[in-house]
Amino acid sequence: MNILFATSEIAPWVKTGGLGDVAAALPAALRQARQDVRVLVPRYPALAAAFPEARPAAALPSLAPLLPPCRLLAAGADGLPLYLVDCPELYDRPGNPYLDSHGHDWGDNDRRFGLLSRLAALLGQARSPLDWRPDVVHVNDWQTALAPAYLHYEGGAASVVTVHNIAFQGCFPAGLRAGLGLPEAAWRFDGVEYHGQLSFLKAGLQLADQLSTVSPTYAREIQDEAFGYGLAPLLRHRAAALRGILNGIDTAIWNPARDAALDYPYGAARLAAKRGNRRALQEEMGLEVRDDRPIFGVVSRLTQQKGLDLLLTVGHGLPHLPAQLVVLGSGDKAFEAGFTALAAAHPGQVAVTLGFSERLAHRIEAGADIFLMPSRFEPCGLNQMYSLAYGTPPLVRATGGLADTVVDLGEASLAEGSANGFVFADANPHAFWLALERAARTWHDRRTWRRLQQNGMRRDWSWKPAAQAYLQLYRDALAAKR
Repeated sequence: MNILFATSEIAPWVKTGGLGDVAAALPAALRQARQDVRVLVPRYPALAAAFPEARPAAALPSLAPLLPPCRLLAAGADGLPLYLVDCPELYDRPGNPYLDSHGHDWGDNDRRFGLLSRLAALLGQARSPLDWRPDVVHVNDWQTALAPAYLHYEGGAASVVTVHNIAFQGCFPAGLRAGLGLPEAAWRFDGVEYHGQLSFLKAGLQLADQLSTVSPTYAREIQDEAFGYGLAPLLRHRAAALRGILNGIDTAIWNPARDAALDYPYGAARLAAKRGNRRALQEEMGLEVRDDRPIFGVVSRLTQQKGLDLLLTVGHGLPHLPAQLVVLGSGDKAFEAGFTALAAAHPGQVAVTLGFSERLAHRIEAGADIFLMPSRFEPCGLNQMYSLAYGTPPLVRATGGLADTVVDLGEASLAEGSANGFVFADANPHAFWLALERAARTWHDRRTWRRLQQNGMRRDWSWKPAAQAYLQLYRDALAAKR
């Protein structure tokens, strides 16, 4: 099957969240399953620097009145073909692909991602300038979700849209429709119109042949008003076309037995070596080197969505639990200040590094005893799967992909071999603190702890199961298109 995977970011070059990881790993897994997958992504500066040898792939026609001229370049990364949208006017900018240096949306995001969507659709149509033609165009989040609308009104390949975070919807003024080359017939409640605006994401959810999101629980949650951000009625209407497919992780990168960032490689049968990484983390982060208390680890954006206000509320109690805490992340300035103050108040017991370091993220996953993800919502989450693969039982709130991957410790789940972490339900400090106490208490029970670790490490967290599920989704999209 020929599949065009359209995305606004791709790791390791351009990444702001889980989509970047998915855009690298899922196409690679599909190619391993013998599918012809090619990735379409803007030629941001990081990609221009990574692929200076990129060559022209095809001459492009004028795409729409508001969209500037652009070129399509071809490149490759480890056997994965890339199509780079070369338009310096729109993409040759520093930093974040969506936000300027002040944290505000780029003022021309409508044109920037209108162009990406328009081109994704063009490559799936009979008038495509490429010799290669996809059977399915797979788009991701609002930045490419207008492509199914073009394919619906103009004809072409089957389309699939995946929602990684429904909170971001790409809503713009109604007058944009004609400038982006959408027909007048598209301006309907069952087209691209959404409360008087043009919504890229709503257009995709309305008009794509099949829909998916990144975990089964999140697929159910976004059909509820509390999680659907206004789109729940539409998603309930299209429930038969919607499914949740749990993300995987790149086990070539996230594998404690072969992780170059670790001082002491280890596996499920060699867990004693994990203690060396624990000590190394304490030394590196300036924590007291001691083995009488667990280390809680956090690698995250520091935001309320991630539930980290709960951690700030109870954080001063952790040294008295007793437990240590290591935090790596950046985000809201108030959260950054709060965690910095927490570390200053508890030297040797709390360590905070603002920013991001891939190396340190790996060392926290390996060196921490318990990984914290108290998210208010989490479409899928990857860090809890990294933690499970690294024998670091996660402590999570029951939402989205966290609920689908972490099985709470209990008598029954431990007996059947499924228990792999700790789960709490209510997003309040009291419920979170009780879960922290329970995890810290269990950590001292070495036999139970080892079973938790091994249960998590022995499950297949790779992309293979997800790749098979996406193949079925593509088959269903082709059937729906006919």
